[in-house]
Amino acid sequence: MLGQHVFLEIVMSKVFVAGATGQTGHLLIQQLLKRGHHVVTVIRSISRLRELLGEFDEAAFTVTEGSLLDLTDQQLIAQVEGCHAIASCLGHNLTLKGMYGQPRRLVTNAAERLCKAARKSSAPKPVRFVLMSSSGVRNHRLNETHSIAERCAFALLRTLVPPHVDNEQAAEFLQTQSDEGDPDIEWSIIRPDSLHDADEVTKYDLEPSPIRSPLFNSGKSSRINVAHLMAELISDDETWNRWKGKTPVLYNRD
Repeated sequence: MLGQHVFLEIVMSKVFVAGATGQTGHLLIQQLLKRGHHVVTVIRSISRLRELLGEFDEAAFTVTEGSLLDLTDQQLIAQVEGCHAIASCLGHNLTLKGMYGQPRRLVTNAAERLCKAARKSSAPKPVRFVLMSSSGVRNHRLNETHSIAERCAFALLRTLVPPHVDNEQAAEFLQTQSDEGDPDIEWSIIRPDSLHDADEVTKYDLEPSPIRSPLFNSGKSSRINVAHLMAELISDDETWNRWKGKTPVLYNRD
């Protein structure tokens, strides 16, 4: 049963974050708070959020304890009500249960349901949807191709590692369901390469397509840089207009 903790606030701008207690999600929250946003999220444990963030202003959050996919359609509409942006940092835990257990389509189902909720809400339109994906996910609109060796390796990944298929399907959903000129949803899909932890935001480059092999010559992308880019897309109109409807690949410079 869902338990709700609502913190009242003076709202500057509301952003719904899925995967808020994940390795990248909590870093995104920190970046959004720095920019004065109010964060709305559904998490299994608010104590886990406090553990990750330390001391924080509870007035900057609306938190619901529970599972995102367990919410009814009406409950999900209420979650995104008034949010000008939705960010998904959802991913599968790298454990046997996380990779092979249910839900297999965590990222895709969440994207589908959040977009549906945003369309039915009275949130300012269009809502910005920012999805964290991976450099191994192709943008079919750009006719991106893989080498024979990569195609064989990715075919194996699709068979043996269900989360890769989930990431592909989520990206494909956004690209096919929310076309250019959609009055309700605009999107950008961030594709980091070889994620790792870092303490500070550093300089990074964005490429429309991968410039390195994501399997055999991958670059590096720090989670905090990914969080920074996602927050910039949500907050900055110039950055958003540059990358909306696109799938930038993020590479650390150093």
